[in-house]
This record gives sequence, C-alpha cells and structure tokens, in this order.
Amino acid sequence: MDLMQELRRTCYCGEVTKEGETVVVGGFVQKVRNLGNLIFIDLRDRTGIVQLAFNDQTEHTIFEKASSCHSEYVLLAKGTVVKRASVNPDMKTGAVEIIVDDLRILSKAQTPPFEITDETKVNEELRLKYRYLDLRRAPLQHNLIMRHKIALAAREYFYANDFIEIETPMMMKSTPEGARDYLIPSRVHNGKFYALPQSPQIYKQLLMVSGMDRYIQIARCFRDEDLRADRQPEFTQIDLEMSFVDVEDILQITEGFVKYLFQKVLHIEIPTPLPRMTYQEAMERYGSDKPDTRFGMELQDLSAIVKDVDFMVFRSAIEAGGSVRAIVAKNAASVLTRKEIDKLTEKAKGIGAKGLAFIRWNDTTPTCSFSKFLPEGKLKEILESLHCEQGDVVLIVADKNKVTLPVLGAIRLEVAKKLQLIPEGVFHFLWITQFPFFEWDDETENWVAMHHPFTMPMDECLPYLDTEPAKVTAKAFDLVLNGTELSSGSIRITNYELQEKMFQALGLTEEEIEAKFGFLVEAYRYGAPPHGGLGIGLDRLAMVMLQAESLRDVVAFPKVQNASELMSACPSVVDKESLDVLGIQMIDPKNNQQTEAE
Repeated sequence: MDLMQELRRTCYCGEVTKEGETVVVGGFVQKVRNLGNLIFIDLRDRTGIVQLAFNDQTEHTIFEKASSCHSEYVLLAKGTVVKRASVNPDMKTGAVEIIVDDLRILSKAQTPPFEITDETKVNEELRLKYRYLDLRRAPLQHNLIMRHKIALAAREYFYANDFIEIETPMMMKSTPEGARDYLIPSRVHNGKFYALPQSPQIYKQLLMVSGMDRYIQIARCFRDEDLRADRQPEFTQIDLEMSFVDVEDILQITEGFVKYLFQKVLHIEIPTPLPRMTYQEAMERYGSDKPDTRFGMELQDLSAIVKDVDFMVFRSAIEAGGSVRAIVAKNAASVLTRKEIDKLTEKAKGIGAKGLAFIRWNDTTPTCSFSKFLPEGKLKEILESLHCEQGDVVLIVADKNKVTLPVLGAIRLEVAKKLQLIPEGVFHFLWITQFPFFEWDDETENWVAMHHPFTMPMDECLPYLDTEPAKVTAKAFDLVLNGTELSSGSIRITNYELQEKMFQALGLTEEEIEAKFGFLVEAYRYGAPPHGGLGIGLDRLAMVMLQAESLRDVVAFPKVQNASELMSACPSVVDKESLDVLGIQMIDPKNNQQTEAE
C-alpha cells in the first residue's frame, strides 16, 4: 500500500466544482467502472461524491492502480478538475470530474457485509454490528452533522446570553432521581461506589449557591432503565440553570434558543411565545402530558350523558369517580374495520384498560358495541354530542381517570398513524405547566412526589402541603415538540427547611436525608439565590428535527433494546483478578451462589 508522503488533501469531494483547478481529494471508493481504456471511480467522503477519471493519457502505473481498486478502498488522488462529458444532475459535483495524475491506495478493504449506499434494506442488527461501516452512509453522516450543528447553536446562543459553560463530575454520589443509577465500584474505597450522573442536578444547583448565576453544559447523563425508540441508557442534554429567576424567565430564555436554533439550522421561523397548556388541560384534551398537537381528534367526556344507562362498564366507572371518554375518528369507517377495532381493543387492554367500546357508522345505521344497554334515543344523543356523522368511528374507554385518559391518548396516536393524520415537516412546540406536585400510589395507598425532590411548589399551594396534597401543583414545566418531551425543568427549593420537608415527603428518614443530601441542605444554610433551570434532550431534539424514527439514527454508537452494544459486544465479563482488586464477588441470582468470573 502507498504512503501519503508529501501529498495532502486540499478539498473535500463534495466541494470540487471549479474547472481548471488542481486538487487533492481523499475518501472511500463508492464504485469502480472499468471500460477497458477508461476507468471511472466514484470517490466518497462526508461531503459527497466526485468522479475520478483515468484514460489513455494516464501514466501506466497510475492506470494499473486504478484498475485494482474495489469498493471501500481508501484513496488519495491528485488531478485537474475538468467538465464531464455526461453531466449527472443528481450529484452536487455532477458537472465535473478529476483527471487523475497521482493516485495513492492508502488502505485496501475486504468486501463489506453490506453495500454502503444511502438506502439500504439490510436488517438493523447487522448494521449495528458493523456500525463503523453503517456510519459511512450519507444519511447517518448527515444526522451526526445535524447533531453537531445543534450543539454548536446551543453554545453560540447561551454564550451570547452570558451563560458560562462548566463541567460537572461524571463520578458522583448515588442519589434518587427517578431511575436506577449506574454504579462504579471504588478500588481505593472498597465496598463504596460512585454513580454515573442521571443529570447534573445537584451540582448545577450548588453552582447557583456559589454565585455562578448562569450555567450551561452539554452534559452526558446515564439512567439504568428500559430502552425504547426515544430512550438510551446514556444520553446528552443541553443543561442550564439560572439565578434570580422565576418560571417566566426560564421559559423566555428557552424560547429564544428554540427560535435561534431552528432559524440557524433548518432556516425555519418558529413563532414565539410558544403556546402553553396546563397539565390538567393536556390530559383532559389529549390524554397525555406530551400531546402531539399536529392533529385534532381530542378526547371528549361522555360521563354526563351515559351516567344513567344500564351498561355497567360505564356506570361503575363513573360511580368509582372515573369517567367515560371518547375520540371520534372522522371518515375512518372504511379503514377502522371490525378487525382493526379488535386490534385497538387488545392494545387498550395491554396498557391497562378493561376494554374498548365503539360506534362504527359505516352504513345507514351505526353499529354500536353497547347498543342493547341504551334506552330509546340515547345513541342519537351520544352521536349528536360528539358531532359524529356517517363514515365516522367512535372509540370509548371507561375507567378511573388515571386509566381512561392515558389509554385513550395512546389509542388516539395509534388511530392517527393508521389514518395518516400526522403531517410531516411541521413543528408544533408546546409548554406543559402546573404539574401536580404529588400523585396517589394505589400500592402504598399514599401520596408520593411526582418530581425530583428539589422542585418548588407553587406559592399559593404551600398551605396545602400537609393537609390537601391533591391541590398542590409544582413550579415545573416540560417542553414538548410533536408529541415528544424535549425537556423538563422547574424552579428549585432554596429554603432548607422546606427542602427537608420535601425529602420527608419522599419517605426519607432524617438519617437518609443527611447521608444522601446533607451537603446540599447545609449549602442552603449559607444563602441561596432563587434559581431554576431545565435540561433539553439533545438526542431527542435531533431526532425530531430530522424526523428520524429512533434515537439510534442520531447517536453514533447506540445500544439496543437489552442495553447492549452489538459492535463491541458490551457489557462483557471481567476477569477475577480485576474483581478481586475491587473487592467484588459474583453471585448467581438463580441460586444465590458465588460464581467464577471468566
């Protein structure tokens, strides 16, 4: 193989456009076309493809090198840019080619396990096993470059608004933040563990106490929780905190960032201020605290109309303090056949509902799954109240509201996908505000905090903390984009007495409070300015802006469903000597017996 020696790249493949220039380009071979006395090589880098040309004027040794090239060889080529005989309008460089006079084969390549093309039908498992090859494809490179631009825009915007970027520790004390920690055993302190941060929450609050009043960090975070399309065990967030602020200040600075980002990266003007909706309104109208508002089909309450019918499913739900709710899928009867409704019923049962009642108005007379329980004229009353017409389908869930609302919200999304109601290329932002501070836990039969323990209750709700928890709302807010939660934030508690009270509400004893958070409570005793902040999920933001289906499309080396990485086969076993140094013994969870490390 050749050496680069004095030859150095002068421009990227996708930037070769000016005829008459002498250029040096480097990249991977996309395709070779050997026509005997002519050879054409498509050379690819992250900016695009340029055609290299070799003809009867090419030096013999260079021509022989070109004829030996295959897909994914790494080349460095020097030559003159000339006009192509046949223009390719689908390529950025399709009007020119490079007549090569010096060619270096820097690295040969085996035949890859799949073809490196923009569109591929190869299964994702194989592509993830060879992720370094998959990342050569232009769509994924485009996604990573977009992610880079988002991070760059964040730094530009927040730096310009007097934020200071500060790194917080990656090895910290284990604290409860809603998910399981990833733990790191200490060699020096055998039997003790660091935790990888679920967020920089405590440290950024301490930075406010220290007087660094505007903090920003592109922060890596880790949560040991089940994966899904919009969740990875390690992720990145644009993390910020501000002093001497209340909710309105944080919302405004974030809206400014959203506006700047979309104009800078996508050249889209986002109108501000962004719309707002309380948690209660979002649940009542959409059955979700992260509603997709790009389409309608809102939830409607049928409780008042059906409270006296003999259908016990409806009556028992209402008598138990729940409700009967419905969505109307307009002009859906031809798509939502009885078979499709049965599938939706199984989905509803799978996420907590007892079933799914329906009215399908396909013919002159509507088909109603509970018509035999209705008195004369009641079905007509229901249809009129829902503004239901021939061709529509009504789907109904009855239960406690904590079941009815989210289940029907999930069915709403499923139906919208089936009916192709969700428009592409539009971005609907929404602030969700005034979250409940507590939620009722049926298992423990007690009120538990909905947020991390540093969230401030609304000022007017402080009198109800001990007496009427259901009335307490939080100074907490989420930013939602197209039905995806991008960020969560809040105003923080700075009164150490109130902070201790919140810890107690989480069920922590005085000893546990001291052990886990004593340093934070003590810091508040030395004076703390009012402060708050949020973290914007960079991965999710990139996913939605790119309209990608999964976080795996915007993360360089993602994990799969079982939190493993197929390429490097991690996590992996560790040898016994390494475990001995850490004072760790492996226990077989099946029989609670010690096992030998490999």
